Amino acid sequence: MFNHKSSNVLLCARTLNTPAILINGMLFEVHGKTTTMEKNASQIKNLTHVEAIEKFKELVKHESTCLFTTLLTQVPLTTRPMSVQKVCDQGNFWFLSAADSDKNMEIARDSRVQLFFLNTSKYEFLSLYGNATISRDRQKIDEFWSDIAKAWFPEGKDDPRITVIKVTPEEGFYWDTKDGKLVSMIKILASAITGKTLQEGVEGTISVK
Repeated sequence: MFNHKSSNVLLCARTLNTPAILINGMLFEVHGKTTTMEKNASQIKNLTHVEAIEKFKELVKHESTCLFTTLLTQVPLTTRPMSVQKVCDQGNFWFLSAADSDKNMEIARDSRVQLFFLNTSKYEFLSLYGNATISRDRQKIDEFWSDIAKAWFPEGKDDPRITVIKVTPEEGFYWDTKDGKLVSMIKILASAITGKTLQEGVEGTISVK
């Protein structure tokens, strides 16, 4: 429901036909099954299907605000904070948005979007690429309506400006720590003192397919 632009945010966007995401100069392909392997600093665990959807729900439960990024082929990318109303059992992300917002107009031009989540309390991070669709689904509006929504839609649930955005994820990447923020910071300090490589965290591709 937020609709603020940040014209100076440079974020990773999908540029290849192969399902993959570019992060810190490394290309990660989406795999068709869950795999686990070790690397120097973290464990790799790719999530699909039910595992991926449960991961989405867990993260949104702790941090429902994401950076909602549109017009992925243009830089600097256009992004704004948006509050997720729900992650459904199919793994879709649902939002309320104003029909006359820049975001809706940009989705009408290009439905490809990317969502970025950051849960600082647990050091959890998620980047998702997907496709957005806009509707005026009355059932969904009734389901997602809250007193907070009235700040953006003063005429209530019958406000003609209110729309529902559904983002269907296609691929993504997540990063987790195993022990939470406090323990992770202690491990980082210990690693810096001893000079040993930090063995911390889990990361991998994530897909509902």
